[in-house]
Amino acid sequence: MKNFPSFYNPSRIGTLFYPDIATIAADATAANLSPAAEDKQKVHLVIIDMQIDFCHAQGSLNVPGSLDDIRRLIEFIYTHAERITNITCSLDSHLPFQIFHPAWWADANGNHPAPFTLITYEDIKAGKWRPLVAPVESTNYVKTLEEQAKKQLTIWPYHVMIGGIGNALDPELWSAVIWHSIARKTQPTWLTKGSIPLTEHYSIIQPEVPVPNHPLGGKNKAFLDTLADADVVLIAGEAETHCVLETVEDLVEDFGNKPDALRKIYFLRDCTSPVIHPEIDFHAIAERRFEEFARQGVHFINSTDPLPF
Repeated sequence: MKNFPSFYNPSRIGTLFYPDIATIAADATAANLSPAAEDKQKVHLVIIDMQIDFCHAQGSLNVPGSLDDIRRLIEFIYTHAERITNITCSLDSHLPFQIFHPAWWADANGNHPAPFTLITYEDIKAGKWRPLVAPVESTNYVKTLEEQAKKQLTIWPYHVMIGGIGNALDPELWSAVIWHSIARKTQPTWLTKGSIPLTEHYSIIQPEVPVPNHPLGGKNKAFLDTLADADVVLIAGEAETHCVLETVEDLVEDFGNKPDALRKIYFLRDCTSPVIHPEIDFHAIAERRFEEFARQGVHFINSTDPLPF
């Protein structure tokens, strides 16, 4: 397999195992790569939510196609390790009682909504669904979401719960991130988001609806500054239709008045897959937005393409 590290085993992607960190470190040292601090061009790879619950077959919110996305991304990292300066991994991180989980809501008979149920402001006013937690704030949230974000509240299965195995990165991908860190003498960044009870938080930049009194309730200005400082920003992750799309939306909005900044964003098109919903074609929605982003200057490439920068 090309010049991939000896420990890399693509057949383990999607399985649970203990990575051999000593071997990873030894392999990284033996690679004898230059320190990232010497890079003349700063390339920042952003990996969005490639966690067990999203990517493994037994994960509670499995995204079909994500295991191949992980394999392609891992091999991209090993192939271009000497060009990648920094890696940031976001970790969607949830608690049991959050507004998008079933336990927050009930119908007139006390039944919780099934996963993938859509709850509208009209549903609440009609008594179809009622919030069991923070009723006034919950109702206002759903109304604001429809008015400002132009979407309805989706109820999701319990997923990526803090402290649980589903919250962790796929172990083979984690191994690649750690190998890169040691090989290039650069720290990986772990960015957690999604634990504010009263809002969804798809984008790694900001929640769906701002929560002014919460430390994570607004834009992550520090992370945006880090990306602004990079010469190239590479994006991959799950799911294409939600956390990835919303992140790119926020980047385009933030960099929108700076064409040069938009042109430094490269989206690895073959390292992401859509959520499959029984009623809504989320993939088609994402594709339309990506076409708009491309017209604004964002690049869409495959992981196997020659690097265009």
